[in-house]
Amino acid sequence: MADIWSKQKRSDVMSRIRSQGNKETELRLIEIFKDEGIKGWRRKHKLVGKPDFVFRKERVAVFVDGCFWHGCPKCYMRPKSNKQFWDEKLRRNKARDRKVTRELKSAGWKVIRIWQHQLQKQKNVAKRIKNIIISF
Repeated sequence: MADIWSKQKRSDVMSRIRSQGNKETELRLIEIFKDEGIKGWRRKHKLVGKPDFVFRKERVAVFVDGCFWHGCPKCYMRPKSNKQFWDEKLRRNKARDRKVTRELKSAGWKVIRIWQHQLQKQKNVAKRIKNIIISF
C-alpha cells in the first residue's frame, strides 16, 4: 500500500515527532510513578543515551522504548512501503540501544528498558522498578 501523503508531507509529519514528552511513553510512566508512590526520579539527566528517567542515588537509568521506533518483538509492524529504509533505521536504533545499555552498565548503572505496551500493566511496571531501586 502506498503512502497517503507526499514525500514532503510525510517528512513534515515525521519531523514533528519528539523524543520526549510523549503521552504514551514518558508521561504515562510519570503517572505510574505518582500513582504508585515511586519517588526519587529525575528527568533530563546528562548520561550517555539520555535516559528518560534516572534514580541517581540508586544509579538506575530507565528507558521507555516506543514499540514502533525500537522494534518491539510483540508489537512492531514494518511499514509496507520503503522497507529497506525502515529495516536499516530499526537496525541502527537497536544497535544504539545495545551500545548505550552496555556503556551504562560498565559505568556501574543498572538499566531498565520498558516497552511502550508494558505501560498498560501499571502494577507490573511499578513492581519491576521498585524491586530494582529497593535492592540498594
